[in-house]
Amino acid sequence: MNALQVVILLLVAGGGLLVVATRDPLRQAMVASFFGILLALLFFVLQAPDVALSEIVVGAVALPLMILLSLAKVRGGQR
Repeated sequence: MNALQVVILLLVAGGGLLVVATRDPLRQAMVASFFGILLALLFFVLQAPDVALSEIVVGAVALPLMILLSLAKVRGGQR
């Protein structure tokens, strides 16, 4: 395992902790998107570019978008 992989693994671990530690759902969606980008970078460094592209679509775009749409629906119904 080279130094770049170790650094990215540490960033992924820190990003996972940030996702769990963030309490505001809006901020958590943003941090989850950043976490998805970090995972995609990790997959790319581990020589799995097809998995990295899938992670970009799902983890960095689709999941945060679904969370934001759900928040808009829930917060719109409270008024």
